[in-house]
Amino acid sequence: MSEFPGAVLRPPAPDPAPPFPELTEREREILGLIAQGWSSAEIAARLVVSLKTVRNHVSNIFGKLEAADRAEASARACRAGLGHGGE
Repeated sequence: MSEFPGAVLRPPAPDPAPPFPELTEREREILGLIAQGWSSAEIAARLVVSLKTVRNHVSNIFGKLEAADRAEASARACRAGLGHGGE
């Protein structure tokens, strides 16, 4: 029973869809770091993965976003709100 008489109980609102739903969580994470200006080597060190793994993710990101290069992918990420803050 509600402690607010007459209150309408509603289910919580679903979380909004993440930007670029075609990307995996890891790809979105890497895209955000690219948008912050991180190099592939810096990303690899931070995520404790090989440089080759980061390069594969970056290639996948470019393909899925149909981005020609890091600058284009970064610009799209920034417009979507990725890459801001101290992540």
